[in-house]
Amino acid sequence: MLKRKDKYVVAVVGATGAVGGEMVSILQERKFPVSELRLFASDRSEGKKIEFKDDEIKVEVLKEDVFKGIDIALFSAGAQRSKDFAPFAAKDGCVVIDNSSAWRMDPSVPLVVPEVNPDDLKKHTGIIANPNCSTIQMVVALKPIHDKAKIKRIVVSTYQAVSGTGAKAMDELLEQTKSLLSFQDVKCNVYPYQIAFNCLPQIDVFLENGYTKEEMKMVNETRKIMGDNSIQLTATTVRVPVFRGHSECVNIETEKKLTANEARAILAEAPGIIIFDAPDKGVYPLPIDCAGKDAVYVGRIREDESIPSGLNMWIVSDNLRKGAALNAVQIAEKLIEFAQ
Repeated sequence: MLKRKDKYVVAVVGATGAVGGEMVSILQERKFPVSELRLFASDRSEGKKIEFKDDEIKVEVLKEDVFKGIDIALFSAGAQRSKDFAPFAAKDGCVVIDNSSAWRMDPSVPLVVPEVNPDDLKKHTGIIANPNCSTIQMVVALKPIHDKAKIKRIVVSTYQAVSGTGAKAMDELLEQTKSLLSFQDVKCNVYPYQIAFNCLPQIDVFLENGYTKEEMKMVNETRKIMGDNSIQLTATTVRVPVFRGHSECVNIETEKKLTANEARAILAEAPGIIIFDAPDKGVYPLPIDCAGKDAVYVGRIREDESIPSGLNMWIVSDNLRKGAALNAVQIAEKLIEFAQ
């Protein structure tokens, strides 16, 4: 476990990426007790300076021996680099909070959303996994309902922003939009098809069962985080021409019937959730309203009239914040609470 200190030496691995940059900003915003911040990336970014508080910190090259003396490392450099370097960090006594898919389904590695399963952090042995962005916002909204009425089945369709793919995807959406509005041909480099003014029903590669890897991440991660393998879940994940903010249409079936008002009351008391639900007045969560904010927003809560005990809801959150960087920093904050 993390040793209790007044301040901690913190590293961000993949500091020059979209999520890594967000991690640095959130550490500052939330006044995380940092005594020293170390920033790592590939050799292409060596020497680049990133602002933190009143200082400019130089980016260092990620190597196997850089983790001595570092207390907490936030990894956002991709699955392969996490597999390559996280074990060295853990061996040197650093607690790794990894944002990639590398360790999520490893039975020895906790997969944590602080509002949902914080006590799983007590089981870590040096590496903690940050869940997939689309999974995080969904389980924040569903766990309080599961605790009250036990969810039997989940059907989710996602509408995911291009920032989930990274900075180059955001640039591609911008450039394609400019080209189309100027009546020019578009170029596709990041995605196999045009994303501007379009929807792509594929996120990550297709698997033998016909689902994409992203869809099966939601299935498997949800069960692990919620601690209930009996939950039946099916997902369809879609990339949409939005810069920031994932949206999800979620249908659930519960063992105990809940009315829409009962569900609203439960969620209104739950941590990390804001109810934004007055459709008669045009009030429901929108990605543009959630960008840059920390909460998971829930609206369009209504009873599913096709089954005896079902609910529909619309869930929106900033995928770079709660879906990635913020959740990682919140895990670090919980580690400090549990520190001995």
